[in-house]
Amino acid sequence: MSQHAYTATPAKRHSNRLIAAACIAFVGGMVGMAYAAVPLYQLFCQVTGYGGTTQRVTQYSDRVLDRAITVRFDSNISGALPWDFAPEQRDVTMNIGETVLVNYRATNQFSQPASGRATFNVTPEIAGAYFNKVECFCFTDTTLKPGETLEMPVVFYVDPDIVDQPELKNVKTITLSYTFFPTREEPAASAARTDATDDDRTGG
Repeated sequence: MSQHAYTATPAKRHSNRLIAAACIAFVGGMVGMAYAAVPLYQLFCQVTGYGGTTQRVTQYSDRVLDRAITVRFDSNISGALPWDFAPEQRDVTMNIGETVLVNYRATNQFSQPASGRATFNVTPEIAGAYFNKVECFCFTDTTLKPGETLEMPVVFYVDPDIVDQPELKNVKTITLSYTFFPTREEPAASAARTDATDDDRTGG
């Protein structure tokens, strides 16, 4: 075979470099999109109420309807977080547009400090776009000392525009649910491993 069969022309080499650069740019873009997906999805949920995500506002409602709605409160603990977490009241009946304050309460049941972070949602999920929170403890790292109890206020109202939505105009009850997750390895698990190591060293 001739040498020409193995040697790329300058134009061919330039084309190969362009293709390689395009591939690198594509891969980099996909990686960037992967990292951005979570915050973008969270922003999308906050704006649209998708998935039962409530809205965060900075002012109270400027109108209150002569129509009542009941909001129920739910609480959950995920993982090894050694907390007792519950609302101080299970539900409240209020007028649509009325601003209400309720408290959740968390107590660290363990003998060491423990940290957690709360997420939330409402049901029915489509109501999330009309459930407005003025004050909330969600998405904030909270550390409790051993035996410490903390009151966590939530200030909210249901947007009066909810009655204009055909799918929601007959909704009588909304459930607000919080779930606390550990923000780091909990001391219970760490202590268990430490005890196991000590037993190994002593032959226990």
